[in-house]
Amino acid sequence: MKLTDFVKLMETIAPPELALGFDNPGLLIDPAEEEIAKVMLALDATPAVVREAAEWGAQLILTHHPLFFSPVKHVLKRDPETAAAWLMLKKGIGLYAAHTNLDAAEGGVNDALMAALGVTVTEKLGEEQLGRAGVLPETMPLAEFAKLCAEKLGTHPAYTGKGDTPVKKVACVSGAGASEMELAVAAGADAFVTGEIKHHETLAADVLGMPVVVCGHYETERVVLEPLKERLERACHCNGNDVLYKVALQDAGALTRI
Repeated sequence: MKLTDFVKLMETIAPPELALGFDNPGLLIDPAEEEIAKVMLALDATPAVVREAAEWGAQLILTHHPLFFSPVKHVLKRDPETAAAWLMLKKGIGLYAAHTNLDAAEGGVNDALMAALGVTVTEKLGEEQLGRAGVLPETMPLAEFAKLCAEKLGTHPAYTGKGDTPVKKVACVSGAGASEMELAVAAGADAFVTGEIKHHETLAADVLGMPVVVCGHYETERVVLEPLKERLERACHCNGNDVLYKVALQDAGALTRI
């Protein structure tokens, strides 16, 4: 597949116009080769992911989180902000990112999160439509729902509110989405799932009466990688392309929880 054809495919899956103003999605680093045979998927472009991609022979890395949110004045191999970029340039590997546009897209991060939890999506949330709301197959106490999140996402969540609160309708904004909990209130949700929460947001949740289940930034977003891989594979098969896709094993965003 030509690089230009891959970009067109990703722009169909995660249209650039869905991205928020602060974001930096798209083709961020050109690969050395225009012909793409192998693409590695990861949440973040880290040196470990780049090394794994190089060992596999990938021409391109597809990430959720972009690089270069602010102007770069140097590219140094020991600077955490540019170490991965330095290594990609050395190895000739390109970088494409789909961030808030993939959060909002049909079949994107938040749809994948709801699907992982067994929630049937009934509506999109907010003007940017980043979030989702939907219903569980059956009502369960908040504490049981938190256990369900733990099982399905492979994490150890925390939650605000009372454990015996009945939960049927669920809303979500993946990643650092706790500031959007009022969207869940407006949707009439019984609980709100997100990746991380600040102290003042836990206080706001109590005032709003909105239980928040906090499952980890990494865990609420990594759920999109396998479905995205399968979607890309289907598209390539339909178009007669033989591009190989692989989810990175070296993604470094997960915390070790005790």
